[in-house]
Amino acid sequence: MRNRSLPRIALLTGLLTPVAGLYAQQPPALIAGNDASSSVKIDLPADSPVTLISASTDQSRVTVRGSMLMLDLHMSLTLRNSGARRVRGVTMLVATQESTPGGKGSVARPCIDVPAGQNFTLPVDIRLVRPVQQTSGPLVRVQLDGIIFDDLSFYGPNKLNSQRAMTVWEMEAQRDRVYYKQILASKGEDGLRKEVLSSMAKGGDHPQLDVALTHNGRAVGSAVGTDAAQSARGGNDPVHFAFLRMPDAPVLAVQGQAAISGNEARSPWIEVQNLSKKPVRYVEIGWVVKDTEGNEYLVGSVPGSGVSALNTAGAGPGAAIQPSQRGRLEPDATLKFSRSGRPIGIAGMTGFVSQVEFTDGKVWVPSRKDLDSSPLLRTMSPSTEEQRLLDIYARQGLSALVSELAKY
Repeated sequence: MRNRSLPRIALLTGLLTPVAGLYAQQPPALIAGNDASSSVKIDLPADSPVTLISASTDQSRVTVRGSMLMLDLHMSLTLRNSGARRVRGVTMLVATQESTPGGKGSVARPCIDVPAGQNFTLPVDIRLVRPVQQTSGPLVRVQLDGIIFDDLSFYGPNKLNSQRAMTVWEMEAQRDRVYYKQILASKGEDGLRKEVLSSMAKGGDHPQLDVALTHNGRAVGSAVGTDAAQSARGGNDPVHFAFLRMPDAPVLAVQGQAAISGNEARSPWIEVQNLSKKPVRYVEIGWVVKDTEGNEYLVGSVPGSGVSALNTAGAGPGAAIQPSQRGRLEPDATLKFSRSGRPIGIAGMTGFVSQVEFTDGKVWVPSRKDLDSSPLLRTMSPSTEEQRLLDIYARQGLSALVSELAKY
C-alpha cells in the first residue's frame, strides 16, 4: 500500500568511487559483541525526555572497499519515555563522518503513541561510508535530532529539520484518525468496513514513478535513449506548469516552468502567493506527470530549501513570504523520472501545494476535503497512519480497528 503523504523525492548525494589502498586485506572488527561499546556511541542529552535502555548491534557489519569502510547498520534501540507527555515520533541522526558524502543519514519512527514510563523500539537500518584512515573515535554516532509529542510540541536540536517532517506526519495522523472515527460515528461499523475496503482498493489506481533529484547539473544516466523521445519535447524546451488548486490551501501556486529534455525537468521554478494571514517560510509542491503516451502518474513532492520573497526590498533566499505577498521556489536541481528502471519521456507536469510551514512552526497539510477535490488526488495513497490502521484491519479485523480508534 502506498502513502497518502507523498513520498519525498530522493536526493542523490553523489557516487562513491573507492580507491584501492589501505587495509584492503584486513577488514576491521564487526560492530557486535564486545566491540559494540567502542564501535557505536549513542548520544542523548542529559535532559532528554527519552532514555536509552539497550542497543542491539549484532547484525551490523563493516567491510572495506578500497579506501572506504562500508557500514551496513542493522541495530535496534530500546528507548523509554521518561517524560510526562506522550511521544508520537522520534528522529535520530546517524553519522560516521558528517562531511563525507554518504557519511550520515537519519532514521525516524513516526505515528507511535508511547505514554510516560513505557519502552519502545527504534530500528536502525541504514548503509553509511567512512574513510579507512579515520581511526579516532567510534565508527558510528547516533544522536537525537527530535521528538514530537501528542500536543505537537517538540524537543531536540532539529539539525535535520525533523520538527517539520514529524509535525506533518502527526497532523496527517490526527486528520486520518478523526476521519475514520467520524465514519464510525455516522455510519456505524458496517460503514467503517466499507470505507476501509474502499481505501485498500485505491492502491493500484494510479501507478507512481521513480523520481530522483540531483543538485547542480544533470542527473546520472537521464537520457531517454531514443531520438523520437527526445524530439517529442524539442530536446530542451521550457514548459509551463499547470496547477491543481486545493480549496483550503493557504498558499496558491500561481505559475512556473522547467526546461524539459527527455525524462528530465531541469531548474524548475514555481511562483506562489501567500493567501493566509501568517508569514510562510517553507512550501512543498507535489506533482502529477504526464508521459509522451498520455499516461498520468502521481509522484513525490520536491523537498524545498525554503522560499524567496518577491517584491520585498532586501529580501533574499529564505526570506519569509508575508501575507498577500508572492514568493518563488527555485531549487537548483534536476528531476529525473523513470518507471521500473526505464526512463519515461515527459509531456507535461501539473503541480499542487502539498505542505506549508509558517514562521511560527505551524504547518498545513491537505485535509480530506482537499484530497477529494480532484479525481487525481482522490486516489492518492494512504498516509503512514492510515496505512497502519488499514494494516490493523487486514491482520486483526474490524473489532481491532474500532478498539484502536477508541484509544485516541
